[in-house]
Amino acid sequence: MSTSETSPTHEDPVPRLDRARALLAEHPVVDGHNDLPWALREQCGYDLDALDVSQDCGDRLHTDIPRLRAGGVGGQFWSVFVPAELTGDDAVSATLEQIDVVRLLCARYGDDLRFVDTADGMEEARAHGGIASLMGAEGGHSINNSLGTLRSLYELGVRYLTLTHNSSLAWADSATDEPRAGGLSRFGEEVVREMNRLGMLVDLSHVAAETMRAALRVTEAPVLFSHSSARAVCDHPRNIPDDVLAQLPANGGVAMATFVPKFILPAAVAWTQEADANMRAHGLHPLDLTEEGKRVQREFEERNPRPRADATTVADHLDHMREVAGIDHVGIGGDYDGTAFTPAQLDDVAGYPHLIAELLGRGWTEDDLAKLTWRNAVRVLRDAEAVARDLRQRRGPSVATIDALDGPTAAPAS
Repeated sequence: MSTSETSPTHEDPVPRLDRARALLAEHPVVDGHNDLPWALREQCGYDLDALDVSQDCGDRLHTDIPRLRAGGVGGQFWSVFVPAELTGDDAVSATLEQIDVVRLLCARYGDDLRFVDTADGMEEARAHGGIASLMGAEGGHSINNSLGTLRSLYELGVRYLTLTHNSSLAWADSATDEPRAGGLSRFGEEVVREMNRLGMLVDLSHVAAETMRAALRVTEAPVLFSHSSARAVCDHPRNIPDDVLAQLPANGGVAMATFVPKFILPAAVAWTQEADANMRAHGLHPLDLTEEGKRVQREFEERNPRPRADATTVADHLDHMREVAGIDHVGIGGDYDGTAFTPAQLDDVAGYPHLIAELLGRGWTEDDLAKLTWRNAVRVLRDAEAVARDLRQRRGPSVATIDALDGPTAAPAS
């Protein structure tokens, strides 16, 4: 396929979708964030006989192997997420269980899911027709304020750490909580430096804008946003401000646009705020999943239909992110199985061709799209590995503690 074939913007959508699928066969998607491991914990207690992802699981999950194949996925960072409500040793144990289920998935479905932990491994998996399966830990509470635990996660194959989830830590501030660290504390900066030395990508999704800026000042390696979109397009704190996007060319990092409607569609942001307020007015938490909670939410939706994002919504973010950061610094991080709602056309992991077709219609070339889907993700991991090789020659493992750097009052993990 030549790049000249991708230039028309007004054409029959079916051939464009065919061209998108052909392009993905050559340049498959590396998705930055998928919460299948936590969904398996919640739905079947990690019993892979009870929920067989080699079959269509469309009634229960966004993700299974047939739909990954249909969607043109060639690499996936599986999130080994645990909620911030789990703290201390409980958070570490749950993270280890998440790592274990990714390993079990790759052992059970090895012809499809090939466990890898390097950029070379990603290329090798692709060459053999497998889906390169990597891991990213979502939330710094997973390390329980311990650089030794951080190193252990790396040795088990974790290749990025999202510095926070929805709650601020003593050493890093979240986008969706009150600040505690002023961006990064001294210990938080040491976490970033140790991640650089290891070759673990610093993931800045979920963190406050000040945390993003602080991490970019400290890091010696490219950063990642595993599932965040453009704040200028949708003003939500989970998204990336333009001044941060503009730093990615010098840093070498990659920002992977997410598909979560309440982060990407302004009307959905407003609707979510109203729905949450309605739940609170009934004395319920916005995420209450009891029968009463579901009833209140259902009745609200009947009165106020939920706005629906679609592939054009995500493409708007990618157009903006590309304009500010450049084509070498964008990617895709759908957050499938980590969100209750998904955009039209992108209902599950089979939907990526619809996004690629939309971008083709906007004039993105084959080379542009190859960077978006595959090359940028592989390159950012390879660059982090190169930085780590250099740093390991110059310094050994850090033995710093949060007490020593931030004081004993900072000791609680969350």
